[in-house]
Amino acid sequence: MNDMSLTNPSNTNVQPSAQQIALLERLSNACAVSSDEHEVRQIVRAEIEAHADEIIVDAMGNLLAVRRAQVENPLRVMLAAHMDEVGLMLIHSDGDGLFSFQTMGGIDPRQLVGKPVWVGRQHHPGVIGARPYHLSSDEEMRHSVPISQLRIDLGPGGSELAQPGDLAAFATRFQQAGPSLMGKALDDRLGVASLIEIFKTAPRHIELWAAFTVQEELGLRGARVAAFRIQPHLAIAVDSTPANDLPAADGQENTRYNTRLGFGPAIYVADRATISDPRLVRHLTETAAAQGIPFQYRQPGGGSTDAGAILRAQSGVPVISVSVPGRYAHTACLVARAADWGATMALLQASLQTLTTDILKEERRP
Repeated sequence: MNDMSLTNPSNTNVQPSAQQIALLERLSNACAVSSDEHEVRQIVRAEIEAHADEIIVDAMGNLLAVRRAQVENPLRVMLAAHMDEVGLMLIHSDGDGLFSFQTMGGIDPRQLVGKPVWVGRQHHPGVIGARPYHLSSDEEMRHSVPISQLRIDLGPGGSELAQPGDLAAFATRFQQAGPSLMGKALDDRLGVASLIEIFKTAPRHIELWAAFTVQEELGLRGARVAAFRIQPHLAIAVDSTPANDLPAADGQENTRYNTRLGFGPAIYVADRATISDPRLVRHLTETAAAQGIPFQYRQPGGGSTDAGAILRAQSGVPVISVSVPGRYAHTACLVARAADWGATMALLQASLQTLTTDILKEERRP
């Protein structure tokens, strides 16, 4: 298989439209820390309800939408993108608007000091406070501040605005800067926006289920429930994956980049939870080559997507993940390239057009 990322970086032919970027902006600015995804779910429903034959919101909060096929015995395809984002949960009030908190999802505590946040469904503004530099001892400066010593500061009267159990999201507004997209929760609002756009124009020879899942950042919880409900013949998880493509500090070549910005969608071969079905790997890469769509292989290793839970549903599901690369994942701001996102949507749309039940009859050779 030819890795076009080595010779054909993404280009303006696959740029997302202004309307698609506006949708991504609304999704990124919405707050949906794991377990309270209602803001994103409302946007999704409004965008797709005119195109869906049925919409289900299950007991966990997954939004499942289907476009029925116009042929008999169609291939049932599940595309999954998670609505939730990493964030914080208030756990105790210290009075004077100060709250201790815990993380929701994987967050490096070193990223938290001084970050503004929105607390609760009313988006009360707060900040994660810490001792200023010029009041800190040399010993304190040599160590990161543990979460147990950090507080969210809502200011005077803040104790009346929030309570333990409320969630807090990073207060980062989306922006586009040249070829780059910057914002909070682009993991995985890039996938959610992609799935919305793909669902609207899905081919009618397949039965397409769009699963907008919950609590992915807490252990792929929603995807497992959704897959049991849908019972797909195959599934594709659409996500964002970390790009570790900055120059090495010692000047050596960076060969462990995971993915790179500007080289198209990342097609997974394996991650911590999944070995991608080789038939789906072939289908996606051959489609990309035939359509001239740039792509790259995500280097195998850690991390996982909703595919890791879908794989184990019922008697097993052939799965693969396709992700938009992004720098600074699980921080207050992720950076991605617009062309990579556009190419991801183009690849998925083209791949669905030629996807039939014949793929399940192919040999599972690597």
